[in-house]
Formats: sequence, structure tokens, C-alpha cells
Amino acid sequence: MLLVLMALVLSGCGEESSGEFVGNRLDQPYDVPDIALTATDGSSYSLAADTDKALTLVFFGYTHCPDYCPLVMNNLSAALNRLDEGERSKVDVVFVTTDPSRDDEATLHDYLKAYDAGFIGLTGDLDDIIALGDPLHVYVNDGEKLPTGGYDLGGHSTFTLAISSDDEAVALWNQETSSTEFANDFSILLADD
Repeated sequence: MLLVLMALVLSGCGEESSGEFVGNRLDQPYDVPDIALTATDGSSYSLAADTDKALTLVFFGYTHCPDYCPLVMNNLSAALNRLDEGERSKVDVVFVTTDPSRDDEATLHDYLKAYDAGFIGLTGDLDDIIALGDPLHVYVNDGEKLPTGGYDLGGHSTFTLAISSDDEAVALWNQETSSTEFANDFSILLADD
């Protein structure tokens, strides 16, 4: 698995931007529900009510994830570094935990600052997280504690959503999207706004 991840990371190095949109634009955007979760600073945060930038990128994952979560978060961070200052100021990244029993505000804060201090982390009741993910077509499974002390989270979707300033999910990317591809698509979406 590590070799596959390294190959994916290396395949993203040195890529040239194609100028064409790589992700999937949604012909019928998903409405973002107004469900409040708890941000890393302890405040209430709703993807519908509290996102005020032109583009909000949302990924559902968990801090103990061994593979796709760190890969996607690293690629999002690197993609934002590829944007110019004006574009970067119009983008927020939100990480919604799928493991709230272990991912409290402090844990999320420490995890996300390794990628970018400006990333927003959300936690809360698992039922609320599932309710937020459902209309966004994000699968979140209620996990269970194993006898060994670990957790079987069952799974979660591994795509990244783009939410517009109209509180609609307008595009998505899979977990194999490179930082170059993300940056290219973010620039296109911002230019369309």
C-alpha cells in the first residue's frame, strides 16, 4: 500500500497544468444542509451558514487514517501553494471528521496545522456528521470499537467537494487527484465565480 501511495504522490510531481477541468462538475449541484458542527476553536460552524469565500473545499476523513486522508490533505495544501495570493484568499479548506469519538477539537487542530494553519476542522455528534454528509452524497459509516482497542470505521467517501458561495456543492475530485490538478481546477472555478 505504501508503494502505491508513493507512486501516486510521485506521479503528481512536475505535472504541467492542462488548462482543462480534471474533476467532475456536478450538473445538478448538491444543496449544502445547514447543520452546525463544532470547529477547532470551539465555535459552532455550518457549511451552509458560515462559508463566505468563493470556494470552500470539503473533505470528510479522520486523523488516524493511514492512507487516503493524509494523501488528500497534503495534495490540497500543496495545491493552495500553487495559487496566487488573490486566488488563495478566496479559498477555505474544511476537514470534517468521520471519527468524532477520537477527533476532538484539539486533536483536529494539531492534525490540520501540519498541513495549513488556516484549515478548518469540524467535529460533533456522529449522527450530525452523517446527516451533513448524506445530502452531499458522502458516505460515513458508524464505526465500532474493536476488542484490541482500535476502531473499525467501516469506511467513508474519499472525495473532495467544492462548495460555491451559493452554498451548493458544484464539483468533486477523487482521492487520486494531484496537487497540480487541484490547483488547475480551483483556478478555473474561481475564474467562473
